[in-house]
Amino acid sequence: MSLIKKVVFIAKNGSIYELKSLLETMIEASRAEEGCELYNIYQIKDKPNTFVVIESWESEDALKGHQNSSHYIYYKSNYKKYTADKSSNELVSLG
Repeated sequence: MSLIKKVVFIAKNGSIYELKSLLETMIEASRAEEGCELYNIYQIKDKPNTFVVIESWESEDALKGHQNSSHYIYYKSNYKKYTADKSSNELVSLG
């Protein structure tokens, strides 16, 4: 069963570009990982400081592999300096 997550980032004032650039580095590398079913990042049109990541992994092991990748470790060690708030939720498909 797939593991689907939604992660919302709100950039600090003056840090939209930096957070966007950091998040963009995650897209292709994450999509290339074994077990990645979906990895998309969106910027909210009328709230440009807000980014939404929707990701789907084929298993918990695939997600753990992602969390141990070099690009994830780099992101994890850098996102806080650009982020005012972050929330994460696991999603369940209704159909």
